[in-house]
Amino acid sequence: MKQFKIGNYTFDSPTCLAPMAGVCNIAFRVMARKYGAGLVYSEFVNATAISRENEYAIKMMRTAPEERPVSIQLFGSEIADIKKATQLLQDKTDIVDFNFGCPSHQVTCTGAGAALLNQPEKVREIVSAMVSVSEKPVTVKMRIGMNENNITVLKLAKAVESAGAAAVAVHGRTLEQQYSGVANWNIIRQVKEAMNIPVIGNGDVINEFKAKEMFDATGVDAVMVGRAACGNPFIFSRINHYLQTGKQLPQKDTIDLFFEYVDLWEKYEGLKFTNLKIQASYFTKGIPNAAPLRIALGKVASVGEMKETLLKFQL
Repeated sequence: MKQFKIGNYTFDSPTCLAPMAGVCNIAFRVMARKYGAGLVYSEFVNATAISRENEYAIKMMRTAPEERPVSIQLFGSEIADIKKATQLLQDKTDIVDFNFGCPSHQVTCTGAGAALLNQPEKVREIVSAMVSVSEKPVTVKMRIGMNENNITVLKLAKAVESAGAAAVAVHGRTLEQQYSGVANWNIIRQVKEAMNIPVIGNGDVINEFKAKEMFDATGVDAVMVGRAACGNPFIFSRINHYLQTGKQLPQKDTIDLFFEYVDLWEKYEGLKFTNLKIQASYFTKGIPNAAPLRIALGKVASVGEMKETLLKFQL
């Protein structure tokens, strides 16, 4: 299995956990690293909130030794705030990533995320500002364009490379697609062929077979797994095993995985209980008796009750 590099960092596995809001907290990232992800990304954090040293934003930047190397992802549109946030991250992360791809209206209406896909000069300015104050590699994640008639990713990727970005992750969907339809791996391949920095492919890597297909179809340096990792950090073990041996690795019991997540959730104090219940819906999706279990988990009011409920359904 090949390694890949970003700056001075070498990763044992060419797999990455995608930054996902409400999912990629410190506990989940530690699990993803344990089960084989080469690089894990935080939930995206508002650069303006960090620049103002907002308490919740600062809490979102926490990392653990077990997950290093780790990438903290920023989003925003105010260059001064982005620059200051990058400076404040220097002793908290190994890589600073920037989001040019979030399709959420709450983000794009502020001029951030995928709203920047039509602004190559501002994209270049943002990355250049980050690189100017960062001793850590600066990377970006972007979509391929606003819609199928406005594919801008090649121009944007070259812009961030010229501004000093150390790697680029490309989600093969447009803003208009959101998360529907099929990711365009052909365009990801074109980006890889045009770039002199590592390219990470994202979109439709739903299992170990698709991971191998993406490598073969695009030649990317690494693959990024998003929604398929929700509730199943063990997917990275399966991908790594398949890439190494060509054979499938049996799936680990998802209830056992969730117990492990609950223990980590308790270890890293300060995470919201509502998030634990959301994670419960991910980890229990598709298992036998999932419907009554998820209803029962929705009614629990404490970690103790959650563990008792899980044990009853596991027996």
